[in-house]
Amino acid sequence: MAQRRAVIVDIVRSPFGRGREGGLLTPWHPVDLYARVLEAIVERNRIDAALVEDVISGCVIQAGEQAGNIGRQAVLAAGFPESVPAMTLDRKCGSAQQAVDSAAQGIIAGAYDLVIAGGVEMMSKVPMKANRMGRDNLGQAFRERYPDGLVGQGISAELIAAKWGISREAQDEFALRSHQLAALAEDKGSTARDVLSLREEVDGQVHEAKSDEGLRRNSSLEKLAGLKPAFEDAQLGDRFPEIQWSVTAGNSSQISDGACAVLMAEESTAEKLNLNARAAVQGFAVTGDDPLFMLTGVIPATRKLLERAGLKLDQIDRFEVNEAFASVVLAWQKELQVETERVNTFGGAIALGHPVGASGGRLLGNLLRALEQENGRYGIQTMCESGGMANATLFERMS
Repeated sequence: MAQRRAVIVDIVRSPFGRGREGGLLTPWHPVDLYARVLEAIVERNRIDAALVEDVISGCVIQAGEQAGNIGRQAVLAAGFPESVPAMTLDRKCGSAQQAVDSAAQGIIAGAYDLVIAGGVEMMSKVPMKANRMGRDNLGQAFRERYPDGLVGQGISAELIAAKWGISREAQDEFALRSHQLAALAEDKGSTARDVLSLREEVDGQVHEAKSDEGLRRNSSLEKLAGLKPAFEDAQLGDRFPEIQWSVTAGNSSQISDGACAVLMAEESTAEKLNLNARAAVQGFAVTGDDPLFMLTGVIPATRKLLERAGLKLDQIDRFEVNEAFASVVLAWQKELQVETERVNTFGGAIALGHPVGASGGRLLGNLLRALEQENGRYGIQTMCESGGMANATLFERMS
């Protein structure tokens, strides 16, 4: 039996809007927003939606308007045949990346020939903590293992900055770089094909969304330096005296709204359907790490992926490391000694936003565009995740 190979055909995402009332995408319902990108990816690749064997969707806050298997609701809202199934998964910030990984694994295993992976998050409508348990509801065994309790991601980012000796200035410089690269990419149209322009009439009023809302073209080191630390008021007592309070809204990812869809196929199926295969999925790794530091899993996940693939860091042309916080990417860089120019070529979540259930599609789109632009071969995408986890995925560009 010939070895099966999972390939990426196309990526479509919405513009990312600010995840607050009055944000760019707030007129849309999460189901409708996700349905738009599902419709678009089928239409522009001229495939019969009935051929799609599953739609695997990431969504973190599965409550309120995002409850009840939002992937299935979006499939029906997109007008797909009722025979097309869907599932919704939660791997925190890595949910859409996990959707891609799970789809690829299904293709390789022979469960699918044609599948869509994607995700959606409307953080303006369903707030971050809408589905979160309080400490008293976590269960006795968990509380016995962690008697002092865990901390929020902002505190974890502070702990990472302290452990790796990452200064406020370094974090702000990285944040400014994100905005500058994102602005340059937008001006050159480097990633424009991935972004779907939206137009919707709601209650007689027309709403449009054409580009990412979070980009701050007038950002500067002086403006970033003037921002107050975002988590300094946390009630920590003397638990972490090493913290220097350097994490701000300016060097952290933005709370956002957005959706993405990734069309994937088994290589021979793509050929039969005359679909252009842009990249092959060549490897996966997922790992757990210290849940107190929470966001450092990208380091062991990258190492695990490279070891499994039999590759070395200098063979990887481009990396996408999610900019949950600047300190996360800078700690990853310090550990792995990767040159800055190979990382997040078109900016990241600090500039573009981080709709947690959908960000994996944006990272993948930017990674493949960077490989195509630079004629690179291998790219790695890695995403830190709440609870001390991380995904890493290896892609090989196809000519």
